[in-house]
Amino acid sequence: MSKPVIAIDMGGTMIKIGIVKENGILSSISINADSGNGLRQRLPHIEQAVKDLLVQENLSCKDIEGLGIASPGIIDGNRKKILSIDKKFGDAPDIDLEEWCRQTFGLPFCIENDARAALLGEWKYGRAKALDNVVLMSLGTGVGSAAIVEGQLLRGKHFTAGILGGHFIINYKGEVCNCGNKGCVETEASTWKLTSMPNKINHEQPFSDYKTVFRLAEEGDSDALAIRDQSLDVWAACAINLIHAYDPEILILTGGIMASESYIIPHIKNQTDKHAWTPWGKVSIEAAAFPSSAALYGMGYLINSQNK
Repeated sequence: MSKPVIAIDMGGTMIKIGIVKENGILSSISINADSGNGLRQRLPHIEQAVKDLLVQENLSCKDIEGLGIASPGIIDGNRKKILSIDKKFGDAPDIDLEEWCRQTFGLPFCIENDARAALLGEWKYGRAKALDNVVLMSLGTGVGSAAIVEGQLLRGKHFTAGILGGHFIINYKGEVCNCGNKGCVETEASTWKLTSMPNKINHEQPFSDYKTVFRLAEEGDSDALAIRDQSLDVWAACAINLIHAYDPEILILTGGIMASESYIIPHIKNQTDKHAWTPWGKVSIEAAAFPSSAALYGMGYLINSQNK
């Protein structure tokens, strides 16, 4: 039986930290990401949170198999480095996280893109268990994606394969994205874009999150309705692109925005059933089994796999 693993999911809003043992989470905690101010200033807080969890579970680092980080951005899992990241935790590529892990905890280290980690969690333990062709789309601060094709997690020569669904161009005349391109999925509909749109709505302040957008749309607010409907169409377009790119049996939807899944899943299913070119049949559209913890499960799996 394998030892527990320390797993960290670096979200743009919250950092989730858990102690994972096989297919269960012994305990977990979330701390504010403060991602706009970089990762280095959060490392002491992450360290303390990990130590608190170990004390809570009556464990020491000697009882732990390793530490894994699920991070946004382009990740070189071989050299265990963050190569490039989209503004959130902007200083991360300059930090030697493997050395930080060694000095702080004395543990083996693993790092992977957060969407890939979440997909691994769902593939090994959740909604996509026993399937060999799976795509995940994560709707949150940004829009993430990952793909498993014929039983293999896509990484690619330069570690970008599968993960740039949020940067599919769906409006080539659109606004400039953080990545430098125009009209990316994220630029058209994501939380980071939502919070920077005060001039496009009649409210004094921009909407702070999609939970508010969906609630006000339900109440008949015209601005919220317009943003909700545009966003649903954008996410459906992204889903169709992912289906055309990776030929999955199932598309798994996850991320904080999926709190409104009762609106999102029917719309995306309707659009993909109508417009995705899949003469073999219809792609299953389903919510993640572990919407808030799949990346923790995925990092637990990766750590145990690399240490075998």
